[in-house]
Amino acid sequence: MKITHISAECYPVAKVGGLADVVGALPKYQHDAGFTSEVIMPFYDNKFTKNSEFSVLFTSKLNLGKQEYPYQVKTLNNNNLGFNLYLVDIPELLFTDYVYSFDDTDRFLAFQIAALNWMLTWDEKPTTVHCHDHHTGLIPFMMTQSKDYSALKNIPTVLTIHNAQYQGWFSHEKVGLIPEFNFSNVGLLDWDGSINPLASAIKCAWKVTTVSPSYMEEMKKAANGLESLLSHESAKCTGILNGIDWEVWNPETDPYLIGNYNINTVELGRDVNKKWLCSQYNLDFKKPLFAFIGRLVGEKGADLFPKAFEKALQKSNISIFLLGSGNDAVEVKLIELKKDFEGSYNAFIGYDEKLAHIVYAGADFILMPSRVEPCGLNQMYALRYGAIPIVRSIGGLKDTVIDISEKGGFGICHKEVTVLEITEAIERGVKLFKNKTTYNKIRKKIMGINHSWDASALAYINLYKSLNQ
Repeated sequence: MKITHISAECYPVAKVGGLADVVGALPKYQHDAGFTSEVIMPFYDNKFTKNSEFSVLFTSKLNLGKQEYPYQVKTLNNNNLGFNLYLVDIPELLFTDYVYSFDDTDRFLAFQIAALNWMLTWDEKPTTVHCHDHHTGLIPFMMTQSKDYSALKNIPTVLTIHNAQYQGWFSHEKVGLIPEFNFSNVGLLDWDGSINPLASAIKCAWKVTTVSPSYMEEMKKAANGLESLLSHESAKCTGILNGIDWEVWNPETDPYLIGNYNINTVELGRDVNKKWLCSQYNLDFKKPLFAFIGRLVGEKGADLFPKAFEKALQKSNISIFLLGSGNDAVEVKLIELKKDFEGSYNAFIGYDEKLAHIVYAGADFILMPSRVEPCGLNQMYALRYGAIPIVRSIGGLKDTVIDISEKGGFGICHKEVTVLEITEAIERGVKLFKNKTTYNKIRKKIMGINHSWDASALAYINLYKSLNQ
C-alpha cells in the first residue's frame, strides 16, 4: 500500500497550526506500521528550506489559465523525518516566506495541478491519495473530472477536514484556471454561488474524515455553511481522533526542556521548568501557573482573555502566562495588562517552539476555552507533560478530557465560552492546586494516558484498505 498525503503544511518544514503536526506525524506512524507513506507539499522560502539540501526529481511547466509557470519537484537530502518528503517549487507563486496570504487561490491551485502532473509520470501510482483541508480540496474533483487526469480517476481519495471554518472560496470567474473538464459537472465545484474547494472535496472524495468523532457530529450543525452537505454525505464521513508524535513530545527526551523528566520524576522535573519560566518572565514560582499557547483568534476564545485574565488575577493569587499572536487589538490589551499585574502576569506575543515546550513542562494548567476545536493537540501535549488541561467541552476537547467531578476525571471542563465560565474554571484549578495530594495524583495519571498516533494511524490504514478491496 502506498499512501500519498498532499498538504500545505508539514512539521517541521512549515507550520502554522495543528495541520502541520498531523501531516508531520501520521505518515511516519504509517511508515513504521509497514506501509509506504509520503508527503507532497509546497516549497516555501523559510528557515527549514534555507538550512536543508534538496535534489531535483522532476522539472516541467504548468498552465494556470493562459499563464505558464515553470516548476520543479524536489526531495529532501539526508531525510530523517521517517517518511518520504517531496516539495513542489513554483518560484513565481509558492516560494514565499509565508504559508497563507491573499493570493492563495492561484498559489494552491497551481500546487495541486503540479502535484497531479507529476503523479501522472509515476510508474507506481498511489494506492490512496489523502488530501488535507481546502488547500488540496480540488484534487478529488480534478482526478475524477479533468480530462488531463483520467489515468488517476480510479485511485481512491480521502479528504481530512482539519477545520471547516476555512473553505477556500473563490469566484466562478476563475473556473477557467481549473484544467479542462465536462462543464455540465460544474455543480461539483459550487456551493452557495462560489467555487468552494472544501465543499467540492466533500462531494468528490471517496471518504471524508475529520479529526475527532465529536467534531464530525458538530459539523452537521455548525460548519460555516456546509451543514446540509455534510449531513447529505454522512454515509462516507467518519471522525478519527488525531494523535500526537510520541517521540517529539516526550518530556523524558525533549531537547527543548530545561530539565527532562518522566512519570516517576514528574514533580522534580516540572519544578525545574516552572522555575526557569517564572524567573525569565517575572512570575512567582509558588503560585499556580495558568498558561495559554496558540493563535489569538475568536475560535480560541482569545477575545475574552484580557477581561477574563484581569478578573481572574484580581480574584485569585495566581500567575498567568500567554504565548501567542494573531489579533492586533487583543495583543495590545494583553500587553497593557502587564502594567497592572506585574509579577503575576506576562505575555510573549509571537511564537517560539522551544518556549512552547517549556510552557507545557512548567505550567500547572493549560487553558483552552475554544469556541471551535476540531480536535485540539495542545490538551494532548499538556497531558503528556503533566499539565492539567482546562477546556471548553467541544469537539476533540470533549473526546479527550474528562472533568475531575466525573468518575476517572482528570481535567477541568466548562460548557460555554464566557468571561464568567473561564474565570470560574480557573478558580476550580486554584482549589485543585491547593489539594496537593489529589493534584500530584492527577499529574501522574495524565502522563500515563496514551494519545500517540498508533491507534489513529491504524484506523486510517483500515479506512484505506476498505477503499481498495
